[in-house]
Order: sequence, then structure tokens, then C-alpha cells
Amino acid sequence: MNKPAWWRNGIVYQIYPRSFADSNKDGIGDLPGITAKLDYLADLGIDAIWLSPINPSPDVDFGYDVSNYLDIDPKYGTLADFDKLVAEAHRRGIKIVLDLVLNHSSDQHEWFKSARQSKDSPYHDYYLWRDPSPNGGQPNNWSSVFGGKGWEYVPELGQYYFHMFYKEQPDLNWQNPKVRQALLDVFRFWLARGADGFRLDVFNCYYKDAGFRSNPARIGIRAFDQQDHVYDINQPEMVPLVEEIRQIVDTNPDGYVIGETFISTADKAAFYSAPGRLHAAFNFELLECPWKPDKFLKKIQSWEQALDTGGWPNWVLNNHDNPRSATRFGRGEDDLRLKAAAAILLTLRGTVFMYYGEEIGMRDVPISRSEVMDPIGKRYWPIFKGRDGCRAPMQWDATSNAGFSQAKPWLKLNQDYPQRNVAAQKSEPNSLFYFYRKLIQLRKELPALRDGMFLPLTYDPKRIFAYLRKTDTQSVIVAVNFSSKPTRFFLGREAAKNNWQPVLSNYPDRVPEIRNSELMLLKDEVCILVSNEPEKSR
Repeated sequence: MNKPAWWRNGIVYQIYPRSFADSNKDGIGDLPGITAKLDYLADLGIDAIWLSPINPSPDVDFGYDVSNYLDIDPKYGTLADFDKLVAEAHRRGIKIVLDLVLNHSSDQHEWFKSARQSKDSPYHDYYLWRDPSPNGGQPNNWSSVFGGKGWEYVPELGQYYFHMFYKEQPDLNWQNPKVRQALLDVFRFWLARGADGFRLDVFNCYYKDAGFRSNPARIGIRAFDQQDHVYDINQPEMVPLVEEIRQIVDTNPDGYVIGETFISTADKAAFYSAPGRLHAAFNFELLECPWKPDKFLKKIQSWEQALDTGGWPNWVLNNHDNPRSATRFGRGEDDLRLKAAAAILLTLRGTVFMYYGEEIGMRDVPISRSEVMDPIGKRYWPIFKGRDGCRAPMQWDATSNAGFSQAKPWLKLNQDYPQRNVAAQKSEPNSLFYFYRKLIQLRKELPALRDGMFLPLTYDPKRIFAYLRKTDTQSVIVAVNFSSKPTRFFLGREAAKNNWQPVLSNYPDRVPEIRNSELMLLKDEVCILVSNEPEKSR
């Protein structure tokens, strides 16, 4: 039998490089810092690391505005540092997934600097330039996600260029065969240097309508939401493109490519991850889910149903754009709920994505207006305070600057770091860190968690979320009490006859028991049960 692809049940650990570990004492994390922490990641048990962008960037959008696709930003290191990171990660069995930002470049990219000099520049058509409309205004009604119109006027040329995001992030013209070739060569360049995969930033925005038709209007609060985006995203040219990207990435037998589906739905993500297209596309519905069992069940079922076309699920509770799950779900410093959330994340069918610091329960750092770094936060304060809160430096220990750097960190630390840090949790056997590690070990050891079907066990959906993972020879039940009170979970008489063994609870030293076909769950408790006998037919 062929060995299953590593990513199918793999755990991908997202690192925001600015905030992980600083080796050169400048207050900004870097590649040598990440290399120095690989043993920690190997001990945790993850399979790959996804690096948020490390290409040269003026940091208008903190790396998501790239000025050179074929190099490393000096603040993070050099190509030699990248090569060493790859070699050391591979030596530990850890894959490297790079973040590629190919919808737009920085306005400081040599292509764009040339493009805005003259209409005759060989790079002018690398971007989306249009003459003013007949009335002298903007070419159409396309807007920017970050506020305002999507068109920026350049008086010297008498033309507008389009930017889906900041004006310093001009969108690339994928309709131009030279642009397409140059950007596909970016994949080949990094694969040749040892990268194992890619995360594609807002990939379904690459192509725009060739006729530049205006989007239909709809009801919404922001200008961007007041349009039905039928002409600036999800164009038909995307299908052959993602198929070609897949072919390129598949030249690496361990290759993996996942797309960030912009304005995502489960159906749209499934469409792009159908066989022959991307290995996967993100579905963020679980990340946005409130702490309610019926909501979790609905989101998980909709994703599973959408993937009936043959795609593979992926699950995420945290990333660099959203408040951390510890902030959304946590109760003060109590990590019981966070352990329950981790158990759900790590026992579902599919690829798991974790975000640095999730395993120690890092909370969002409170940011005042004067401390905001994120340009979106500066623009929309206090309605939206930006994304700085989830991007604070990693809390390694209780020493100065949390062991992240010997210099002042680029972003303020959470004041809880003297108590909540890696060193403290590694010294406490019942910590959240060790709970994550136990879950990861179970995921690797139990066939039902690797290969089993997913079957919801519907019972008391306002308080309990429970499901079965099952193969021919093993069954696993995961039962979570979302309530703040003890609750009984009824297994059913036939299921209760199995020889269930409790293997994990988020209550230390507790051994849950099944009595009269019922399992008593304490408040916020998760219990994982295993039966190595085939489940009897009903």
C-alpha cells in the first residue's frame, strides 16, 4: 500500500516570523530564531511549519506587500539562513510551507516602479491600468477591502491602477502571459530550494474580469460589502490556473498547496480543492464559530458535506488575522475550555492548522490607540482595532521580553507572560502545552483518528457536542460538555456494550466511567473514549 500523504492527517504550525524568536537582538523575529526552536516544535509533534511571508517587503501590510519574490527580507535573514532552516527542519521530519502573496505586489517592486514611469514600460501591463471613464472618473465601481475606492490615479500617466487592498499593493495582471509565467516560476524557485508547500494568499482574487465590468450593488455596511463581487474574484480562468499550480507543486512528492479562499464559503473552498486542483482551500467557518455545540456541529457538517466532491477537510481555530481562541473562548486564566477546543480541533477528520502560542493559551494583547501598528486598526479605530492583538511575540519564559528578544520587541508583549509561557507550562504536567502534545500523540497513534469516518452523535445539542471516529477495527468517541454544569451523555445501549476505555480528559487524574449507558461529563469537560472491538451492528 502507498504511504498516505503527510498532510492528510498532518499538523501545520503557523509561525508569524516577526513574532516567534529574535536571534540578532533587533526586536524582530527571524529565520535563525525559528531554526533555534525546531527542537521545541519537534517535541510538540507538529508535521510542518507555515511561515507567514518572509520575502522583502516595505511592511505596509507587514509582509503581505512583496517587493521581491525570489529573496529573503534582510530583517529575517538571508537565503543561506533559509537553506539552513529547511535542512534542519527536514532533518527533524518537519516540512516547510511558504506563504505566497501573488494577487498583488508592493508598489516598491521593481516591476511596479517601472510600470508607473511610462505606458511604454515593458512592465506597465504587469498591473491593472485603465483610462478614466468617459465622465473622467474611475474606470468602474470596484472598491478596496481596506476602505475607499479600489482605483488610484497617477496624474503623470493619466491612468488609474487597481488595488484590492492598500494603494501600496497594486494588483498584478494575471491575464498577461508574462506575469503568469513569472509568478508560476516563483513556485519553481522555492521548490528548488527545498520548500515542501505553499499557502496562497487570497488566491481566488488573482484574475479579474477582462472587460472590467462593474459589480452589481447589494446591501452592506462597508463600501466593499455593498457589492456582489462577481467580476473581481472567482473568475473562470482560476480553474486551469489552480490545476497548473497543482501540477508544479506535485513535482515534489511531498508537495502541498492550500489556498486562502477570499470571501470564503464551504462550497467555494470545496470547489477549489476538488481533485486535480489545490490539495486544499481554507474554510474559516470554525474559526469564526461561537462556543456553542450546535454551531460547531453545523459548521463541521456543512464542511464535510461540501467536500463530497472528493476534497479533504482542514481545520483552524487561530491565525494572524483573527482574535485568538484563548481570548474568544477562555474564562480568565482557566484553560479547561481551551483544552476542550483543542480536543475538537485535533480529533476531527482532516488537516489541522495551529497558530504559534496556541498551545500555551496565548491571549490577545490589549492595544491602545497610540500602540496600534496595523494600518487597518489605525484607520478604523475604535470600530476595528486591527490585528496586532493576535500577533504579539511568543512567550518563551519569564525572563526579560519573555525570552523572545534581548531588545525591545517590535510589538508589545502580553503582561501575563511571566506566568503564561513555554518554560512554565513545560514544568507543569497538567498544562495546556502537555494536553496539546498528548492529543497530537493520540492523533498519530489511533487508527480511528487517522483514517476513521466522522459520525455526529446527536444528543442534547445545547450542551453536548459528541462524535464518533470509526474504522473497521477501532472506534473513538469524543464528547465535549459546553455547559458550565455537569451533564450526562447517553451513548445508547448498543454503543455502551463496547469495551470503551477512557484515554483522555481535560480534568487531571480523572477516569470517567460509563454507567447505565451514560457518561457523566463535568463542566467544560472533554472525554475521549476508545474501543478496539468492531462496533456491533444495530
